[in-house]
Amino acid sequence: MKIVHTESSLGWGGQEIRILSESQGLAKRGHEVRLLCPPEARIFAEAPNWGLQPEPVPIARKNWSGFSSLKKKLQESRCDVVSTHSSTDSWLSALALAWLGRPYPMVRTRHISAPVPRNPLSYWLYAQAAHIVTAGEALKKELVERNGLAAARIDSVPTGIDTGRFQPGDRMAAREKLGLPKDKILVGIVATLRSWKGHRHLLEALPEEAGLVIVGDGPQRPMLEAQVDQLKIRYKTLFAGNQRDVVPWMQALDVFALPSYANEGVPQALIQAMLVGLPCVTTNIGSMAELAIDRKTALVVAPENVQALAVALRALLADSTLRERLGATARQHCAERFSYETMLTRMEAIYKTAADAYR
Repeated sequence: MKIVHTESSLGWGGQEIRILSESQGLAKRGHEVRLLCPPEARIFAEAPNWGLQPEPVPIARKNWSGFSSLKKKLQESRCDVVSTHSSTDSWLSALALAWLGRPYPMVRTRHISAPVPRNPLSYWLYAQAAHIVTAGEALKKELVERNGLAAARIDSVPTGIDTGRFQPGDRMAAREKLGLPKDKILVGIVATLRSWKGHRHLLEALPEEAGLVIVGDGPQRPMLEAQVDQLKIRYKTLFAGNQRDVVPWMQALDVFALPSYANEGVPQALIQAMLVGLPCVTTNIGSMAELAIDRKTALVVAPENVQALAVALRALLADSTLRERLGATARQHCAERFSYETMLTRMEAIYKTAADAYR
């Protein structure tokens, strides 16, 4: 198949990584995969590292330039399916395809759990999609029950992770490699520094005896740096920034925390941490319940509840048996349900079904 991905987002996080990961995997399966995105987007710069050559298109905003450029691209180079990801590129793609007489189908992937507006325009947009993909069952349920979309047109396909790459490792060896202290209990978070990831709540809840490793970067970094200084915990907090390979960073931790309070689908970092065998503390936002089953695969706390987060962290730090049990069960759970090859196979089938219906 010839698959065209569009992405208007300029940011960097799980959504963009999934697009590149899926594209790389399907290209290795013999499909021709193209990525259309703004040249100033982070995904444009990162794509070559995944074996992809992105094509620059000015689609960061809903305007005539983006519409006309995208329409020209789709008109000049035929494909079997157009796969869209953010609101802006979905709108521009839907309008461009409508202008061209809908020569090929559009598949719309919904990565986050923020509500879709209930209005005629949004309904029109989703009606243009031959099929809709969500990153979790809760997101699908929301579109069906809240927005009135047909369940038969929607599939939940969580992001798949390479279970061979993300696996338990030697904690002390990882710390030595990264220059992390070997004599301290380390709590960590791997996430873009956005407000709704809950970093500020983690800083407030951090137990006195634990150090904190923050992997990732983003717009909230200045605020979080200031909070660290205000709490006087600079001596035990490390801002590691973005890391191309997060495996050793996860393997170096004792506990993983992701106290998100909005917008999540099924977070890649949480799957990755569980596959590494880490005991996790998290919340039940979006489709995170598919991963985090309280006291079975994780400790689950109410979002934005600093006290509950602190209690859960202290419980894990105090009980090595609980840590080992949660980590082992979480790895087994994720290995069975969230493999990379399963994601590729399901997306391949969705694209093929959509393309075949147009032939």
